[in-house]
Amino acid sequence: MKRYKNPLLTPQERAEALVDEMTVEEQIGQLKYDAEPIERLGIPAYNWWNEGLHGLARSGTATVFPQAIGLAAMFDTALVQQCADITATEARAKSGEIAKKHGDHDIYKGLTIWSPNINIFRDPRWGRGHETYGEDPFLTAELGKAFVRGLQGDKRTLKTAACAKHFAAHSGPEAIRHGFDAVVSPKDLEETYLPAFEALVTEAHVEGVMGAYNRLNGVPTCANPMLQEKLQAWGFDGYFVSDCWAIQDFHQFHHVTTRPEESAALAIQSGCDLNCGCTYQRLLNALKEGLLDKESVRRACVHVMRTRIRLGMFDPDTPYDNIPYEVVASPAHKAVSLACAEKSMVLLRNNGVLPLSRDSVQTIAVIGPNSDSRLALEGNYCGTADRYVTFLEGIQNTFPGRILYAQGCHLYRDRVSNLAQAGDRYAEAITAVEHADVVILCLGLDATMEGEEGDTGNEFSSGDKTDLRLPEPQRILLEKIVHIGKPVVAVVAAGSAISLEQQVDAHLHVWYSGEQGGTALAKILFGDTAPTGKLPVTFYEDAEKLSAFTDYSMKNRTYRYVKDNVAYPFGFGLTYGRLHCTKFTSTAEGYCVQVENHGMQTVTDVVQLYIKDDCPEAVPNHSLCGFQRVTVSPGETVTCTFQIPPRTFTAVDDEGNRKRFGSHFTLFAGTCQPDALSERLSGTKCLSLSISMT
Repeated sequence: MKRYKNPLLTPQERAEALVDEMTVEEQIGQLKYDAEPIERLGIPAYNWWNEGLHGLARSGTATVFPQAIGLAAMFDTALVQQCADITATEARAKSGEIAKKHGDHDIYKGLTIWSPNINIFRDPRWGRGHETYGEDPFLTAELGKAFVRGLQGDKRTLKTAACAKHFAAHSGPEAIRHGFDAVVSPKDLEETYLPAFEALVTEAHVEGVMGAYNRLNGVPTCANPMLQEKLQAWGFDGYFVSDCWAIQDFHQFHHVTTRPEESAALAIQSGCDLNCGCTYQRLLNALKEGLLDKESVRRACVHVMRTRIRLGMFDPDTPYDNIPYEVVASPAHKAVSLACAEKSMVLLRNNGVLPLSRDSVQTIAVIGPNSDSRLALEGNYCGTADRYVTFLEGIQNTFPGRILYAQGCHLYRDRVSNLAQAGDRYAEAITAVEHADVVILCLGLDATMEGEEGDTGNEFSSGDKTDLRLPEPQRILLEKIVHIGKPVVAVVAAGSAISLEQQVDAHLHVWYSGEQGGTALAKILFGDTAPTGKLPVTFYEDAEKLSAFTDYSMKNRTYRYVKDNVAYPFGFGLTYGRLHCTKFTSTAEGYCVQVENHGMQTVTDVVQLYIKDDCPEAVPNHSLCGFQRVTVSPGETVTCTFQIPPRTFTAVDDEGNRKRFGSHFTLFAGTCQPDALSERLSGTKCLSLSISMT
């Protein structure tokens, strides 16, 4: 038996044995994302590029979950892990049929999933922000760890290989990302931009890390010694991959090299094992020119082959060989997508109009460009559902009365040259509203308007937003509908903060809610379930009051640093009914929060724990340090117990040193943030607990 096929050896030993049987030319062929076959060693071709951000993506039919920002709004690590496990299950089922049985090793067919995106959503104008878990390092780390564990499984053989991206300090602007230099202080790096990556490496043992496009403090992230030193200090032993065509940026946009050979040599000698792109096609030239040594090539090849060995690619069988193809988009998987959609939707305002009564409401007008849109359900980096339920269809499927539908306007364009005039679609919408008892107004964006540079299908800012407003045709539609005077429920599909600029009776922010979004919305509208989502980002009042988009300083950004300009706070979200946190104590088991339901209906909400450190090195406000979903029946009392690790009591100084500086801390517990706006909007109070340490 060849040593690399011996399962009794470690993956490192097997990888070294395999690589040492290759010529240097064959080793180089394994360092491209579309790795070449080596028939004499029994190595098939393999394409590393696969996606699974919120369900298996770009690989045909699959279960489509809510976009990552919607999954974050659930504040539910167990359910996020289940989504990732289903994604890995469907990837294994497809790979078994498509790759093994039919020999298709093309893109999006492999077991290396380039997810999750754990960048910090620092600015609401960033188009790719909806791929992330929001603005908070703790929430991002907790959900990211859960997602990695779901993708990778708990067996010796990886179910799939997760990849944490984009390392590091990457969050727009999209239009200039290929040449952009993110200037970040040591304090902001350690305090905000790096903690989630550290947690995924040290606690979840993520198999891959992807370097970003940008430079970080003058050095390209895919050839950045400081970032590689961080990974080594954290004990990372997976593979490092460039973002796609990022190494080409070295000479084309960053100008740290002059030609592809120099870029390839710089990247691989700096620790970038795998190239998503075409620059590593020049590695052999660089080797011949003496720009790099053979040992750098060998080291990188050992790293990538070690991952393939961990996936069981050279074993006769794996624990995942018998996953039937029928699990793909199965009823059980669809049920999880529906549960996620229900838990992700955030109720921002409700004057009592919700939930709607099927008995008292006779006619509903469903209006707006996102009413019957599949794109409003998908987000980006998505699969293809075998059936979508749009918002209109969800209401049609559950409401027995009359439904009047009108698109009202295009998502961002209108047929009339003067947008101040009412075109035929405005008139039709107004007529429908005049004949209805209540209006469900479906507005917002989709991934053609906010997303990744190069992926968007319109002319707007390479996927970024210029402000927080709705597109002008929708603003006109909203104003006209509200002016009629009927009860209006605004349903906004978008991956980030949107300001309505009009007062409505109820406001639901539903993100990109996945294939079952319409069913989830209808269940919430009619009270078959309650909205329980919480904002994983701050909704600001005005983008003009934010710092420049290119400024990576955290000053006055996100709930931990912001001083004003907040419309809806991080962690905020209403539900039907209300829970009361009545007691907060420190015990031998942990920090215990007593939660009571004084109402007449069962209520589910998210209990949140925040910490305020009084030392000058700490963040100006407070920081999330725990969260639990809790369901409490009428008259019932439930106790939530939180374990808080020692790191929670640390802070970061200006040089980027993390340690415990302070001795006095305050913990807060509630169903919202411990600030006046959050408590006023939610109608609840947070409890506090003082802690002194010597």
